[in-house]
Amino acid sequence: MTTMERLKERSELGISVLLAALGVLVLVDAISLPAVPTERGIGPDVVPMVVGAALLVVAALLARDVLRGGKGEAEGGEDIDLSAPGDWRTVLLLAAAFLANVVLIGLVGFPISGTVLFWGAAYALGSRNFVRDPLVAAGLSLVTYFVFNDLLGVSLPGGPLMGVL
Repeated sequence: MTTMERLKERSELGISVLLAALGVLVLVDAISLPAVPTERGIGPDVVPMVVGAALLVVAALLARDVLRGGKGEAEGGEDIDLSAPGDWRTVLLLAAAFLANVVLIGLVGFPISGTVLFWGAAYALGSRNFVRDPLVAAGLSLVTYFVFNDLLGVSLPGGPLMGVL
């Protein structure tokens, strides 16, 4: 058996290494958080510590399983033709909608850039109603803006609509 064949048989070890590295990164970041005294003695570092430790445990369990001969099950693909190529047009249209949001959010604010994002995603996923889709996208973008900005206290750029909203 060649080295490539052995590596191919144990390719899940790469996922285990990735999970372990992510766990270490989360733990290092959690340790470097500043101490914030609270009433119950639980600070903001507790959840990241638990998540980092859980990532390390999952990485170790996965590595043990792979080294003992365990293999991931091939995807059955219920009603999907696994021999068909991917739909790259949809992926590229979705990526374009996300990139447009990233470029526009600083210029025109979230309500407008979010509308472009939601409308672009609807178009990329096959919706072709050119009257309803932009209206739903604008409504969804405004609701998202108000939920984040007013209810959650996460400030999103309003852009030129800042005075109107």
